[in-house]
Amino acid sequence: MRSRISDVLCVVAAILVALPLYWMVLSALKPAGEIQSADPRPWTFAPTLDSFRRVLDVQGFGQYFLNSALVAVLVVGGSILLSFLSAVALTRFRFRGRTVLLVMLLVAQMVPVEALTIPLFFMVRSVGDVAPAFGLNELGPLVLVNLAFSLPFAIWMLRGFVAAVPADLEEAAALDGASRFQFTWRVLFPLVAPGLVATSVLSFIHSWNDFLFARTLIYSSTENRTLPQALLVFYKPDEQDWGAIMAGSTLMTIPVLIFFVLVQRHLVSGLAGAVKG
Repeated sequence: MRSRISDVLCVVAAILVALPLYWMVLSALKPAGEIQSADPRPWTFAPTLDSFRRVLDVQGFGQYFLNSALVAVLVVGGSILLSFLSAVALTRFRFRGRTVLLVMLLVAQMVPVEALTIPLFFMVRSVGDVAPAFGLNELGPLVLVNLAFSLPFAIWMLRGFVAAVPADLEEAAALDGASRFQFTWRVLFPLVAPGLVATSVLSFIHSWNDFLFARTLIYSSTENRTLPQALLVFYKPDEQDWGAIMAGSTLMTIPVLIFFVLVQRHLVSGLAGAVKG
């Protein structure tokens, strides 16, 4: 009985998650006059790709896509490396201030992002006077800011995975002649692969969909804009092109789905495969 109730709740949750995605794709395929029609026809309308054409015709759309991909890849790579090393240090080593550092990581997650936007703007502007490559309207600060906001949660998540690896395993590796460096990268790193995959997915979604920091730090440069900023073209003062907005949102969702499909099997098989190795 409990398993059936659990199955029903999972199905309901899946429907609630999938419904907005379905409505987004449906709106992207509808003709321009059907989206805000007083008599919507969710099943009988003639689908069209006009909204997708309008999105792809936006000048610089390909460059926006590449910029978003570059930022996301750098954030994911940096998040995996730094969060793993930080989790190992916080779990395997005892040093003064370790508890304070853990609490500070937790507090960093509680601060509203909007409250830090203006200070970050002035900070990046000041840094740009010394290092132009990390000033306003550059991709460097956007990568660092997204990485900074992804790390606290990633470190907390990976800390649990690292702590779950028994210390006896490290002692056994040391008896076999493995150094701490070899144990960390050849034994511990594969064992926490599920946690690394989870943090990579969350970091990718956060950086790929980021609009607030991208709009704040890249406000005048056209060539360094990211994909979410391309949707601003269809927000007009008098009328919004909802078909193009939904089409652009659909195109933005596809890379996230592809990335998740590519890595999701490692969430289950990563730990088992590492133990076998």
